[in-house]
Amino acid sequence: MDENCIFCKIVAGEIPSYTVYEDDVVKAFLDISQGTPGHTLVIPKKHVPDLFAYDEDLASAVFSRIPKIARAVKASNPNIKAMNVMNNNGKLAYQSVFHSHFHLVPRYTDDNFKIIFQDNSKKYNDESYTRIQQSIIDHME
Repeated sequence: MDENCIFCKIVAGEIPSYTVYEDDVVKAFLDISQGTPGHTLVIPKKHVPDLFAYDEDLASAVFSRIPKIARAVKASNPNIKAMNVMNNNGKLAYQSVFHSHFHLVPRYTDDNFKIIFQDNSKKYNDESYTRIQQSIIDHME
């Protein structure tokens, strides 16, 4: 536990939350911002700053619970048509709480929630894709 971490304080019960699921590994609770109705955060109870700090066991334990929680969120409202599962790692990637967490964002027909992926494919060719591919392979643990 990190005594300065808001999510660790939620896990410890020092700060209230609208918990929807909890076991010995994870806690899932409503995101206070409610980007869309039902927006839920899934966090490991163990303080882990970001995805890069996970080991295989923790990753397996946390990730294996996400579908169950996502199904419950979806089933909670017949107007939920889809769901984004998002995880931000690092300040540049818009991580604002440095305790790893996954956003389950329910999607409705017209909810005004936006994610923009730019198409930069014109900037790449086979050689540049292959160079990136090989660099990733070379760094695989």
